[in-house]
Amino acid sequence: MTASSGRRVLLAAPRGYCAGVDRAVIAVEKALEQYGAPIYVRHEIVHNKYVVQTLEKKGAIFVERTEEVPPGNIVMFSAHGVAPVVHDEARQGRLATIDATCPLVTKVHKEAVRYANEDYDILLIGHEGHEEVIGTSGEAPEHIQLVDGPEDVAKVTVRDESKVVWLSQTTLSVDETMETVDALKTKFPGLVSPPSDDICYATQNRQLAVKQMGAEAELVIVVGSRNSSNSKRLVEVAKLAGSREAYLVDFASEIDEAWLEGVTTVGVTSGASVPEVLVEEVLQWLAERGYGDVEIVKAAEESITFSLPKELRRDLREEAAALVAERGGSGTSEA
Repeated sequence: MTASSGRRVLLAAPRGYCAGVDRAVIAVEKALEQYGAPIYVRHEIVHNKYVVQTLEKKGAIFVERTEEVPPGNIVMFSAHGVAPVVHDEARQGRLATIDATCPLVTKVHKEAVRYANEDYDILLIGHEGHEEVIGTSGEAPEHIQLVDGPEDVAKVTVRDESKVVWLSQTTLSVDETMETVDALKTKFPGLVSPPSDDICYATQNRQLAVKQMGAEAELVIVVGSRNSSNSKRLVEVAKLAGSREAYLVDFASEIDEAWLEGVTTVGVTSGASVPEVLVEEVLQWLAERGYGDVEIVKAAEESITFSLPKELRRDLREEAAALVAERGGSGTSEA
């Protein structure tokens, strides 16, 4: 079967790695190069099965609790962020730490601290049990209550309706979050919004691309892991945008050929923690079944990058300075 059959693929752009995920994955790789294996990582560095398995092969050890890391070792905190109590646990356990929290998550943490210091009730929109929500809630547990969607609004109570603010998990559906915010504003007309959008730029851009392809694609395949919040949201967005079916897969081998029955146009995208190699495998799988004509659906340009965690930058600079000294002072000490 050839592209002349009329079968085609709409490929979302942007898709895959966001700046925070890229930074976190590179941080683990750089730490392994700099300090050698093992490097312990608290929780999955990002929510992607392939990434975790690849880093494990290089010497990363993923743990659920700080107490699992033997004293004297390095522990890295994942891109989702951790509560202050986790930093305390690391100090008590005599662990060196590298904080790979996404800067956009750190922004939400700082907002939580600021509003708690001003004695606001903070309504955190997010999914119960998600690592990011646990970390943000831990910044001001006495001030924060979780709102897990519009259906939770009815049970929300606050001390002073003139001092209420909403914050959100960074990886939510934009539309669902605003539905929750609208319901909260109806209940609390004085509700304060964060100074800037908490849902990350990458999450919004990937959802926008899926919205643009959803009306044309009878089937949307989202590459991503089942514990990835932003990937699961893409499936929901695709269906709401008009796609007949949308599925989440880690690998091309998980695609069921029965999904293609009666399908002319397949939309393909990937969550913000998915390496491009997995998307390429899906495109190859589809091409082998007659879907070789690929059109790009571009929703936005992305150029944001984040520097490595400060602990790594400091040690890399010191290593570069030492190398310069060994060579008699020639060269530069910038890393």
